[in-house]
Amino acid sequence: MTGSTTVSAAQAVVGIQSGQRVFIGSGAAEPGTLVTALTARAPELRDVSLLHILTLGAAPYAAPEMADHFRHTAFFIGPNVRQAVQDGRADFVPIFLSEIPALFERRMPLDWALVQVSPPDRHGWCTVGVSADVVAGALRHARHVVAELNPAMPRTHGDTLIHVSRLHAAVQVQTALPELNPEPIDDVSAAIGRHIAGMVDDGDCLQLGIGNIPNAVLRELRSHRNLGLHTEMMSDGIVDLVECGALNCARKNYRNGKAICSFVMGTRRLYDFVDDNPFVNLLGSDFVNDPAIISRNDNLVAVNSALQIDLTGQVNADSVGVRPYSGIGGQVDFIRGAARSNGGKPIIALPSTARGGTVSRIVPTLLEGAGVVTSRGDVRFVVTEYGVADLYAKGLRQRARALLNIAHPKFRPELEHRAKELNLL
Repeated sequence: MTGSTTVSAAQAVVGIQSGQRVFIGSGAAEPGTLVTALTARAPELRDVSLLHILTLGAAPYAAPEMADHFRHTAFFIGPNVRQAVQDGRADFVPIFLSEIPALFERRMPLDWALVQVSPPDRHGWCTVGVSADVVAGALRHARHVVAELNPAMPRTHGDTLIHVSRLHAAVQVQTALPELNPEPIDDVSAAIGRHIAGMVDDGDCLQLGIGNIPNAVLRELRSHRNLGLHTEMMSDGIVDLVECGALNCARKNYRNGKAICSFVMGTRRLYDFVDDNPFVNLLGSDFVNDPAIISRNDNLVAVNSALQIDLTGQVNADSVGVRPYSGIGGQVDFIRGAARSNGGKPIIALPSTARGGTVSRIVPTLLEGAGVVTSRGDVRFVVTEYGVADLYAKGLRQRARALLNIAHPKFRPELEHRAKELNLL
């Protein structure tokens, strides 16, 4: 196509055929107009394979009545496809985020990639905007690329460029990006945030994800100075740290002066912050999440969450028993990268309880069928609202005692009883 040629969404997806494999853009950059147009073609299509990680938009193709027409493959399960995966109408691929781009070259060749990009500049270059993650890899390897051109999409720096000549078709849209508004920080998250902030020194490099605990950590870091960033996700809390002078990447020993991430997810304020901002570089997850690359950052503090952890240190972060819930994502990538970093601190952070305080997240054994995302050999620091447990180079008895000490007090007697039954104490 040329820089001035655009078509309707229906025309843009007309070439997709039954049995083909289609990638859908990630996060806040999901191409909703193209998704709607493709779903409208369901009666004439069968067994179209749709692949993506977390998206913030709707997933009409995952509805029960679409089962014969579209088969979704989730590399990370979001709320919009969770029921379909749990019902067996969609597939879940447990895989490290760092390895997904290579799949498109070696194991899962893409017939089509549907993405949303910023409009072309005067030279014909668009950017993938707020999501480079696995999108950059998909664009390199897909046979055909169809793009929404959206003026609301920020132009971003890094591994984000795609020329209009690479597009099979383009559609003009003008829609606001979906926003992820931070929730109020609860007391438990605030306490966890204080514990973790106490582990962070001036000049350290940060990796944090999504949710109340990362937001609480970021709030507690505002009095720090010269912090750096090498993270898969950039959130609104990072903007706060930049604006208050806490985060400037000035002491990073790798990619000095640059805030490195692979996707941006938050409010319009965040999207405006990254727009044409050379301080922020978005790069593919095969780079950002590569443990060898992560480890080049000295003093890398990586904070990741969990659903459960057993008394030996096994971390479940992707399922509730046998029911898939989210995914491996970048947790293991960053836990291992931080462990290899000079002065790094790999941290698993979780509230001590779930379901309104009725169950302990620290358990004698994981639920039957639960996935072990981070092995006990990888776990080092575990943080709850009751403190920090350092499990590195500790035996099972020491691990059990350390985790008991940060469990909710009302569950400690039963946990200790079970630990003795399991010969852990």
